[in-house]
Amino acid sequence: MMPGQCLPPSRYRSRLQPAGYKTGLWGIGGRLRGIRTAMTVLGLLSLMSVAPVNTFAQATPESVSPQTCNRHEAFKQPLFGDLHVHTGLSFDAYISSIRLGPDAAYRYAKGEPIQIPGADGLPGAYVRIDRPLDFAAVTDHGEFLGQVAVCTAETGVARFWPLCAMSRANNLWVQLLAASWWTSLGGQAVDAPEPSFACSLGDCKQAQIDTWRDIQASAARHQDTSGDCAFTTFNAYEYTQASAQNNMHRNVIFRNAQVTELPVTIYETGQSVPELWRALREQCLLRGDGCDVLAIPHNSNLAGGLMFPDPVDQEDAALRLQMEPVAEIIQHKGASECRYDRLRGAGVLTEDELCDFEQIDSDNLHMLGTVEGKMRSERGLSVPVEQFAPRNLLRNVLKDGLAIEETTGVNPFQFGFIGSTDTHSATPGAAMESGYAGHLGRRDAEYRNVQDHFASNPGGLAVVWAEENTRDAIFDAIRRRETYATSGTRAQLRFFAGDYADNLCQSPDMLAEAYAQGVPMGARLDPTSTSPPRFLIAAQRDAGTTAGAGNPIERVQIVKGWVDDTGQTREVVHDAAGNASTGLGVNTDTCEPIATGLSEVCTVWQDPDYDPDQNAFYYARLIETPSCRWSTLQCQAAGVNPFAEDCPVQKDAANARALAAGATGQVYDNCCRTADTEAFYSPVIQERAWSSPIWIAPR
Repeated sequence: MMPGQCLPPSRYRSRLQPAGYKTGLWGIGGRLRGIRTAMTVLGLLSLMSVAPVNTFAQATPESVSPQTCNRHEAFKQPLFGDLHVHTGLSFDAYISSIRLGPDAAYRYAKGEPIQIPGADGLPGAYVRIDRPLDFAAVTDHGEFLGQVAVCTAETGVARFWPLCAMSRANNLWVQLLAASWWTSLGGQAVDAPEPSFACSLGDCKQAQIDTWRDIQASAARHQDTSGDCAFTTFNAYEYTQASAQNNMHRNVIFRNAQVTELPVTIYETGQSVPELWRALREQCLLRGDGCDVLAIPHNSNLAGGLMFPDPVDQEDAALRLQMEPVAEIIQHKGASECRYDRLRGAGVLTEDELCDFEQIDSDNLHMLGTVEGKMRSERGLSVPVEQFAPRNLLRNVLKDGLAIEETTGVNPFQFGFIGSTDTHSATPGAAMESGYAGHLGRRDAEYRNVQDHFASNPGGLAVVWAEENTRDAIFDAIRRRETYATSGTRAQLRFFAGDYADNLCQSPDMLAEAYAQGVPMGARLDPTSTSPPRFLIAAQRDAGTTAGAGNPIERVQIVKGWVDDTGQTREVVHDAAGNASTGLGVNTDTCEPIATGLSEVCTVWQDPDYDPDQNAFYYARLIETPSCRWSTLQCQAAGVNPFAEDCPVQKDAANARALAAGATGQVYDNCCRTADTEAFYSPVIQERAWSSPIWIAPR
């Protein structure tokens, strides 16, 4: 979309509402550290063109006063946001030619156009979100805020250090070498975390302080403090632990303007997430001045099985429960719910065939090691289901939490779900398949996302049920886990458990009764009798925009996990409403959807196999009707139809056109991959939403 094309947000009421790159992404280059390395790369510096320096806004943080919103809903309203956003303050965004700061990210989230780089690293297309978000947080890498600042400053000796000069380069391969160097400094290779030598040439500590203050100032500037409460920001950063490229990242979100003096990073904690929790507790929660904070783990699918270990003691379990109320289940580096290989008819402790959705072949951050169409790292190759760690997947973690509770009395893995994008292009909420412009700056721009990041996706959204659009209300909703995730669309989903009548959906006081006689998503229900609890599921399709309708709802499912009489964890998936689509569900020439579905769903469901003595959880999964994947839309736009019999011929012609225009590598080869030969990929997907679980205590 070009500047000036404004798509109004869809603000409609329904029965659901009251009537009132990560570090270490490339896996190439090897260990680049120290003076000897600096000398070896000096020769490269004379060959590369240097991009413009960083020009981020400077300001002083301001406090945001408590506010009264014109719209306050006692029974909650859905607010859509993104809590995982990188700008040019992150090294992996900067080396991908992103020169946009937090202000640009917030402008984009509110509906304004911003300009992102093209595949050549030069200023490219203007992009605009399809609908403004309700809230967002910029989460740049805390470890490198000061180091990136001294490297990108307009003056100072540090900017001439080879790593800094390489980071400012416009040559793709030099940028990738810089990325490997940065990840090594962050302890993601074989060495312990160690700040850059650039910090001996410049004042990284002061730069860290100044940049952290700038981030807070930007959040304050864009927070809507009027009665409209149209947009909410959060002070935040990303904690970036990934030893041996096993992802342990957390987004650290503060409730308000009371924050830690500096981000707590891996340089202070070492390779220990519990040390992060302890530091945040000491430096924030125990201060007594209103400082409140939580951490959100993401991409457990790329953690090598390390994200959710058994707690070492009761303090460890209690800290996890206190600090991590939700987990990110979907973002541009894949979905982490569950995993099913359709070619082999086998899953990772599951038989759920819908677990093939947006899966990444490998299990670590080398998954983004493809450059010019070739995977450059062995660890980025496919991991068979029998070697894929079960606790990479949130559903299995939830089941194991029940098993741990059986023996210790405490379930350390009680978390809700959110989605986000993990954009590295300062584009929070850019999660729609149509018009997807990539999330990794020039590395994901134009044709490069089809060529190099075909397995990635536009990411998801975080949705909270909150009384009003304020920091306190949203933060409280996350704390109590009254949240859900979508794969990028804006379907509405409510989920309750309690003592409900069969005709609750027909009641004019449905929501009041749902809260009064039960609990919402994210809560724990302690039954007072042996009678089965009843679950209220209410959903509404994404209404879309004036530019295009959203997808109908195909069906809503209930996913149950429990511990059986032998102590083994089990799971089952029930269809609670709707039916599976037949056929592809799209016009293969135009990608227009042709499957029928539902606009709304409201039903009261009861588990046919309920056992009052079982320790169990339940969550709702909304499945939309089939639609074309982002890659299918981009391939078709380039003249390559993945559904066509002559796709290889079309692909060769498109490659020739791309090469003639200056591209490198076989650009459109991925377009002709088919679901018949792929474990996870399909040109047609089914967007979805996941509610946070409800835990049912045994009698």
